[in-house]
Amino acid sequence: MPILRSSFSKNIQMFTPVLLALLGLVILGTRAEAQVRPLPVEDVARLSAISGASLSLDGSMLVGLIAPKPDSEKPAIAVWNLDDPSAAPRISVSTKGVRFLAVFPLKAGKILVVARKIWTGQLNGCGEGKTVGNTKTFVTKIFVTDATFKKFEDPFDDNRWAKGMSDRTKRCMALAGGGGIEQGLPLDETDIIISRRNSITLRTDYLRYNLQTGKKELIHRDLGSESAQLFDARTGELLTKSLLNDSGDEFRFEIKILNQATGAFEVHDELTVTAKNRHKVSIVGRDEKTGKFYVVTDQFSDRVALYLYDAVTKKYDAEPVFTHTEFSVSGVVLGQREDNFGELLGVNYNGAHRAVYWLDPEFRSVATALEKNYPGLIVNLVNTNKDMSRVLFNTESSASPPVYYLFENKRSIRKIGASRPWLDTAGMQQTQLVHYPARDGLSIPGLMTLPWGWKAGDPPPPAIILPHGGPWSRDFAGWDISGWVPFLTSRGFTVLQPQYRGSDGWGRELWLAGDGEWGKAMQDDKDDGAQWMVDHGYADQNRMAMFGYSYGGFAAFAAVVRENSPYRCSIAGAGVSNLGRIGRNWSENSVQRAFQGRTVKGMDPMKNTAKANIPMLIIHGDRDVRVPIFHSKTFHKDIRKKVSSKLVTVKDMPHSLPWTPDQQRQMLSEIDTFLAGGDCGLVASR
Repeated sequence: MPILRSSFSKNIQMFTPVLLALLGLVILGTRAEAQVRPLPVEDVARLSAISGASLSLDGSMLVGLIAPKPDSEKPAIAVWNLDDPSAAPRISVSTKGVRFLAVFPLKAGKILVVARKIWTGQLNGCGEGKTVGNTKTFVTKIFVTDATFKKFEDPFDDNRWAKGMSDRTKRCMALAGGGGIEQGLPLDETDIIISRRNSITLRTDYLRYNLQTGKKELIHRDLGSESAQLFDARTGELLTKSLLNDSGDEFRFEIKILNQATGAFEVHDELTVTAKNRHKVSIVGRDEKTGKFYVVTDQFSDRVALYLYDAVTKKYDAEPVFTHTEFSVSGVVLGQREDNFGELLGVNYNGAHRAVYWLDPEFRSVATALEKNYPGLIVNLVNTNKDMSRVLFNTESSASPPVYYLFENKRSIRKIGASRPWLDTAGMQQTQLVHYPARDGLSIPGLMTLPWGWKAGDPPPPAIILPHGGPWSRDFAGWDISGWVPFLTSRGFTVLQPQYRGSDGWGRELWLAGDGEWGKAMQDDKDDGAQWMVDHGYADQNRMAMFGYSYGGFAAFAAVVRENSPYRCSIAGAGVSNLGRIGRNWSENSVQRAFQGRTVKGMDPMKNTAKANIPMLIIHGDRDVRVPIFHSKTFHKDIRKKVSSKLVTVKDMPHSLPWTPDQQRQMLSEIDTFLAGGDCGLVASR
């Protein structure tokens, strides 16, 4: 087990998922294959009964998204009055063409709502999509309402169209969205700090917004290549800015900190990141007692750690505040009450699942008590009211969908609702964190979930290699919100989610090792994971498939054209097939282009379609502007000359979740049929 080091002079032994005791001890060929109990497509595709629930800071209100009916295609907003447990929640259903994506309680009885609306039109180079002709996409907007739902206001829209502004610019403004919340100001009863795009300067304004009166006060305006970053959580004063500097021979991301003595913002070279060194540096808060800043960074270690940085001396403290020998720090939890304001209460880190190490005794005692009450489950403290008399939490695991509860007065627990109570997951196995060696010796993490009912001594089951998207991303071992892992394991498959080189969150060495290795060493890591499962009896070498989405779809395309493929077939969802075109157009964001775009190199599947050697299923949404559908269409057209290929276009589906139940049903049904059919034929028993 890993040991955590911190400047609080404590060595804490932390829990990490234990590697399977079965590793290397499997006896093959003596028992019949485990009988599977497939989860019905309809049950997996259904809208969650409750999701995204959150508690207001005063503890009086709970908001979340719910399925208003069992067969609902879109979620509704629900608001619970917690002071009246007998009252039913108030519900707001979206209008035609609009889908609620998220809700969050603010102050003064207000609620933040994020919504998406279908839109088709000419972009003419504005935003992701076609430069000529119509693009099928979405417009995402942020609103503020209250529990009556009578008015949905948009404080993030400037609404001051400049005289003579072209229709194209107006369209860009509308598609770009208004902004967001920059600082919640927890000690203030009514005010928050918001950002919005200025319709005249086309840059970002920052305003102090009174939720009760609607009054807005401009407090900062971005100029040039500078952007506001951290606002003081007590006063709202701007403390740090970021500066994008590409004037030299290398792209630099600089941080400027307010000098309290002079009132000027100064560049701190110690915090500067370049496209070449690509260190992670993020200021996540300030310690009020010392004036030092909390910084999460990998400047001094392979894993991201938490440090204090003194802006006066321009030096980091010699020792980290918190580090983990195996996992990376992802953020902090700071006090929001007057008696603990700004104090470090906990440290977020990314293990097999997201976790918090609680430094605050009160939070630690609550978390410990709840974990004891729900053994074998991940307990997530969602949020609390100020005096912690009400704590919203949920429980989950890779084998158990989230369930929301309210812990009241540190004595009683009230169940709010289960996200997917109709799913029978009895017999589903927990996802395990494993490590396997790549062919060049690099250690590759992986998340492996064995089939329902499979035991040591059973014949090797069929298997799916399921690489994540990104690729600068990673998987977690909690409940899979896509539903793919339980869907596949319930059908008798072992699922391995390889955290191949280029994955983020597993350390700097693994992350940087993926540069320029698309379809090459990154792909080797996936194949090496497949072989590792075969060697240890977790997979039948004659019944394996690749299935991936987004970058994972690229990996699925690459699997089709690589020689000596270990897979019988491959499934690509919204995949990149043309490496040359995606690399040249990587992101609208100049920082991402400078930092990530240059790493998008390797084996181009479109240039190798003549080498296609295994059958393929391709799924793509017709409103995907992140990875345009031409990637799937052109690849499908070319490989049909060599192998069996089916292209499924899903109506009105965007690139990323959430998708509608109907879209999920279509995808899952196609996957189910393909894996069991003649082209693939992997399913052991149904």
